[in-house]
Amino acid sequence: MKITSIRARLKNLALRKPYAIANLLCSDVENVFLEIILENGITGIGAANPAPEVVGETPALCLENCRSEAFERLVGRDIGDFRSIIQEMCLQFPQAPGAVAALDIALHDAYAQWKGVPVVALYGQKITSLPTSVTIGIMDVAETLAEAEAFYGQGFRILKVKTGMDVEEDIERMCKLHERFGARMTLRADANQGYDAPTLQRFLSATQHLNLELIEQPLPVGEEEILRAFPPGIRNMLVADESLKSVESARTLAQHPQPFGIFNIKLMKCGGIAGALDIAQVARPVGIDLFWGCNDESIVSITAALHAAFACEHTRYLDLDGSFDLAEDVVQGGFVLENGCLRLAEGHGLGLCNADFADW
Repeated sequence: MKITSIRARLKNLALRKPYAIANLLCSDVENVFLEIILENGITGIGAANPAPEVVGETPALCLENCRSEAFERLVGRDIGDFRSIIQEMCLQFPQAPGAVAALDIALHDAYAQWKGVPVVALYGQKITSLPTSVTIGIMDVAETLAEAEAFYGQGFRILKVKTGMDVEEDIERMCKLHERFGARMTLRADANQGYDAPTLQRFLSATQHLNLELIEQPLPVGEEEILRAFPPGIRNMLVADESLKSVESARTLAQHPQPFGIFNIKLMKCGGIAGALDIAQVARPVGIDLFWGCNDESIVSITAALHAAFACEHTRYLDLDGSFDLAEDVVQGGFVLENGCLRLAEGHGLGLCNADFADW
């Protein structure tokens, strides 16, 4: 079955609630969408929103790559060769994981639709449902508690709290959340590289009674060796995020003593489903658990991450809340959210519906 058309566009998706970054008010987020059409009319959809501060690729550059001659030359290729196509594009665009992810997702969607199965069935479904965390940004204690109450009322039972700016404020916020919710809420912290070793130790000592589930990327990229000196019980609850961008970095982080006991896999860092599953294969034999994260992303790529996550039996944690804050999207379906838990929607491919590309 031949590919007859590839089209890409960038769309700003409005947010339900604007947020501030460096004195700039953000009311929408840029996502690149890629559409692959087969000769029988099947349409596969991919999407990407790479984080330039992490991978060095902007959405604009992602779009440029998706409209490149290399992508155009895929017209006429057989969808049955989708895995080879992904490998070729990984080699051609090693510094463009967003563009590769958009293509990877669209190819998986088109191929699985052609085969009449969901994407997860291509790899074997191991998990049917898991709770996801929702994220609370850096804010004062009162705002933190108010946001947590709102999430609790919506059925969520896992909070990921952004930290890393002021450790004493971080400690206070985590303690106040524990006081308010106790065992009713599971707490995670995400320091986004904001600590040094003494600060991390201060945070750990002051929160050890809170039974935090995990802590994401506490130290800056490049300081993984410092973490190897921490006790195994601490390292097991630490999550590699910005330090983990590819299967090559996964192999380095898997070496004993492991600085992280958990890998945060994001399709936007590793180039899509194929790259994500390569990282998962590195993690499994050395006992590293999987945590699936995201950026501010469309339902398209969030659903793709969920298919990959549910194909791995060592998936333990989901943080796939990237589409919840969008006031609009180009598709519906993909997954079902019930009481804070995610499961895949029925259907072939990614199970997406009501795709709206009328203005392409």
